[in-house]
Amino acid sequence: MFKNLQQDLPASLVVFLVALPLCLGISLACGTLPITGLIAGIVGGIVVGAISGSQLSVSGPAAGLTAIVISGIAEIGLYEMFLLSVVLAGVIQLLLGIFKAGFVSDYVPNAVIKGMLAAIGIILILKQIPHFLGDDKDYEGDEAFFQTDGENTFTEIILALQNIEPGALMLGLLSVGILLLLDMKWFKKQPIFKWMPAPLIVVVSGAFLNHMFGHWMPGCQLQAEHLVELPIFADPVQLYFSLPKIDFNGFTNFHVWKVGVTLAIVASLESLLSLEAVDKLDPEKRISPNNRELVAQGTGNIVSGLLGGLPVTSVIVRSSANVNAGARTRSSAIFHGGLLLLSVLLIPGVLNLIPKSVLAAILILTGYKLAKVSLFKEYAKKGWDQLLPFLITVIVIVFTDLLTGIFAGLLVGLFFMFKSNFKNSVFLYKNDENYLLRFKNEVSYLSKPRVKKMLTEIPNGTSVLIDATKTSFIDKDIVEIIDEFIEHSDKHNIKIFIKREKGPNDDLFKDPHRRVTN
Repeated sequence: MFKNLQQDLPASLVVFLVALPLCLGISLACGTLPITGLIAGIVGGIVVGAISGSQLSVSGPAAGLTAIVISGIAEIGLYEMFLLSVVLAGVIQLLLGIFKAGFVSDYVPNAVIKGMLAAIGIILILKQIPHFLGDDKDYEGDEAFFQTDGENTFTEIILALQNIEPGALMLGLLSVGILLLLDMKWFKKQPIFKWMPAPLIVVVSGAFLNHMFGHWMPGCQLQAEHLVELPIFADPVQLYFSLPKIDFNGFTNFHVWKVGVTLAIVASLESLLSLEAVDKLDPEKRISPNNRELVAQGTGNIVSGLLGGLPVTSVIVRSSANVNAGARTRSSAIFHGGLLLLSVLLIPGVLNLIPKSVLAAILILTGYKLAKVSLFKEYAKKGWDQLLPFLITVIVIVFTDLLTGIFAGLLVGLFFMFKSNFKNSVFLYKNDENYLLRFKNEVSYLSKPRVKKMLTEIPNGTSVLIDATKTSFIDKDIVEIIDEFIEHSDKHNIKIFIKREKGPNDDLFKDPHRRVTN
């Protein structure tokens, strides 16, 4: 656990700084107490981090579950009873992991995964611009294009440009400058910056300068609404009694089970997709066990629900910040959870001095690293079959939500897969009066129209060699069409030859008594 402490501890500080406002913002969006989001962040770091097989993934409350949480609480009626749904969701996830249902994420194309990462990056940039300018009306962590206050991502930016907070803008610009400077190779090589990450320097500098604004430029000093707003508890006992207590009386409530199943399905999909994405970002290209991740997420939701917290999932924003900060192992995720716990218990007042515009600067640069222009150029060179699924995923996620975008990208990817299979599985060649009908790869029923068209192009009085040696599977519909062609070949004076190997394809097609062996 401590072997990579030099990399993991500084990275955990960065993830902690990113996670803190997001935990608070998501609980605010759900209409629950701030402590509920913090519990989910702590459990996601310590519990899920300890069990997960992923070295870089970070879990916590997710904006993607906000709508389900809001509607679930409204449907059930009590947050305390909704917590039972969170626990049930965890139990279902645990069972899904035990019965190895995590394989579903293996079928998501790379173009869709990279599109998801780019979309999250774009959303981060667009959603943090208002906070960067000092407009903090929308909650931290909001990923939806259409906001609950009636605005959308673009109109929110326009409003923020009309109401710029000078102090926030100055601190934001300074933070970006420091982050870019410390990202240069010379600074990265200095030993001090290996233990003191750039985001921590930016946060400390921003809090100090905002305090000094009170002496130098009182009109630019940011007030409480533009700073982190962590709840303050006198002691751990007060914290304990402030936690929502789960109500087990809802065990026979149909709505509790319905919400629990919904949470389990959506949270599992989001976690598995995030896991795939984080593996793509991992410099060491390690492959995380998806079934173990479901077990970890399930355990996390059981614990979070029992303690009064929101549901947890693996989250791309925190995970990508973890990767960019240079984390090596899951110790970083565990340490970040511990830091969240300590911050609630020991230093909430100090953390409430951090300007939101400084944190926005960190998130904007994190978003840029996910959605670099070079990534779009890379996919533009790969051809339409890769570019379109990538772009559709990006566009749909930005304007709707993560799962809708993933499914849209999958549909486009499937279209190109079918198209490729359609074109590259059956070929017809001509040499004088001789024809070669060759099957390659796997020939599905989708090739049926193509095969029928090719057979109609073969004139009477010719010879046809049907080569089935290069295919591992031919759909029965295709076999039936070929058999009919062979059956009526004598009427059209067409000589049929079959080329096939001894093996699984040896009994394909009716035997015209003209067999060619290899």
